[in-house]
Amino acid sequence: MIINTGARTDTVQYFSQWLLKRFEEGFVYSRNPLFPNKVIRYELTPDKVDCVIFCSKNYQPIINDITKITDKFNTYFYYTITPYGKDIEPNVPTIENSVETLKKLSEIVGKQRLAWRYDPVLLTKNYTIETHIKAFDKMAKEISLYVDRCIFSFVEMYKKLEVNMPEIIPLTDSDKNIIALNLGKIAKKYNLNIQTCATNTDYTEYGIHNSGCMTLDILDNANGVKFKNLKHKGTRKHCHCIESRDIGAYDTCLNGCKYCYANKNPKIAQKNYKFHNPNSPLLLGSLVETDEILLGAQKSFIDKKIQQKLF
Repeated sequence: MIINTGARTDTVQYFSQWLLKRFEEGFVYSRNPLFPNKVIRYELTPDKVDCVIFCSKNYQPIINDITKITDKFNTYFYYTITPYGKDIEPNVPTIENSVETLKKLSEIVGKQRLAWRYDPVLLTKNYTIETHIKAFDKMAKEISLYVDRCIFSFVEMYKKLEVNMPEIIPLTDSDKNIIALNLGKIAKKYNLNIQTCATNTDYTEYGIHNSGCMTLDILDNANGVKFKNLKHKGTRKHCHCIESRDIGAYDTCLNGCKYCYANKNPKIAQKNYKFHNPNSPLLLGSLVETDEILLGAQKSFIDKKIQQKLF
């Protein structure tokens, strides 16, 4: 199975000590967001976890300890760096600081296990198409030598954006084509492998690959592991990723990004954060009497026959 540490919250930035302790103790509890009294237990051991996926906008809090996990597990890292300022991403580090941290992370884990996420791409009066083109060019020039690939996506127009981000300007198909064309040109200039995320629109004419951002092929090539030929079911509309199990919790991220899909609003996340206990197997709070603990299905995706032949 694949463990995902960052789809529901920025675990690395705000819960790094908890995350390290979970891997040290070898298990974690994850509360079902739809049925809160059901708690899933996952074993965090190399024989049960095929790969650990990290997604974050700031790896600085864990960078000095990351080898405690990478030395034992297959891993892959997604580092989100966008052109937005504090008006949209209040608690995210500056671009300059993020790029420097990305370089350090690349030196530790290897560029083959690190992807740069430039997403979501969105428009406002302050963040125009031209803004994206200039920012992407500047970042790609610095980042291209340190990453396996770049992944970008266009913002999903969730209902909550009408409240959380009224200044957003809906992207037209023409806008998307202009942006994709220019991102493809820039990526080619810096020999940067670029692909889309969560879209069925074909941008291959611009040198952009259509793929899931977390596929077994990507994880295979990064870690030298031979996976089974499995269908990638995805996690949402137009997603082409392999299934994974997230150990985080919604409404807990303190980044405060206006476009966030995982938080209802920043105030709820701030309130919930107070219930975090670094020593608890759960990200928030502790087990209560009404909780039902279930063992998570942890079937391996690794093709053991091919793996044995190789080694």
